[in-house]
Amino acid sequence: MSEKLIYLTKYTKLRGIGLDCAVIPLKRHDLFLIQTTDFFYPIVDDPILMGRITFANVVSDLYSLGVHEIDSVSILISTPEDMPKDEQNVALPGIIEGFKQSATIANVKLLLGAVNENPWMIIGGIASSICARNEFIMPDAAQIGDVLVLTKALGTQVAALVLQHLSNDNEQAKKLLHNFSQENLDQAVQQSHKSMARLNLSASRLMHKYCAHGCTDVTGFGILGHAQNLLDCQKENVNFVIEKLPIIQHLTKAAQILNHSRLLCGTSAETSGGLLIVLPESCAKEYCDEIKLLDNETAWIIGKVVCGSKQAQIVENVEIIEYLSK
Repeated sequence: MSEKLIYLTKYTKLRGIGLDCAVIPLKRHDLFLIQTTDFFYPIVDDPILMGRITFANVVSDLYSLGVHEIDSVSILISTPEDMPKDEQNVALPGIIEGFKQSATIANVKLLLGAVNENPWMIIGGIASSICARNEFIMPDAAQIGDVLVLTKALGTQVAALVLQHLSNDNEQAKKLLHNFSQENLDQAVQQSHKSMARLNLSASRLMHKYCAHGCTDVTGFGILGHAQNLLDCQKENVNFVIEKLPIIQHLTKAAQILNHSRLLCGTSAETSGGLLIVLPESCAKEYCDEIKLLDNETAWIIGKVVCGSKQAQIVENVEIIEYLSK
């Protein structure tokens, strides 16, 4: 068996979910293809914003491996079969423009992969990069005494539910407006949009500088689900203990009003969430400080790595951090 095939079999855990993207050894030049495909339904009405959010969500899989120099992103769009042409003529150019804006920030070549018809609108992309071995970080080296760092606050699914209920003016909307001002609800929704559109680029670059031992992005499985996925590919028998949950301001209470218990359980889905990074404790504070310096955004030390049997848990009296960026 070739050295590269041994590498691939040993580290990508072909037996189940582990890596956020494919790591494929190439036949020549000791290089690897790092690639991911991601797509989902629209969650905001603004086509440009939707393009930016989708781009950020797609590239985060590569960012979670410390791949911050991405070669290309190919856009994938399916439009509804019954979508009027005049609406398509607004939505499609707007989505592509959003992709272009984020691709410019990320310095990524943008390709138009496919636009076709489908019963529902689906938006996504394929992100690819050719890397040398020292340009990516395998997520399997967590050690006892490490800490967990999160680079974006949680709550995007709750924000989407808030917006949906307010748009429909239903009973849940009345409950929300009884407990919050319209301004506070708008503020929470806008904060979630800002968060989803923000790239995890700086967070990925700094993983190399501060010797990250593993990382995943927090998306559809929620923070606890993704923490468990990350644990499943660890070489050492360790546990992740989450002691703090940063949540977008007002959304903890909104989740309670909407009976969305999954937020505090760590299983609420996130769209284009932050990176959950395993760092040496000695590096973590400085890592968070540099995120603040580069992006004017907060990253948090939210937990620790302890001896165990590869189980992720949220402590019973988890500390909730209400967050609103400046």
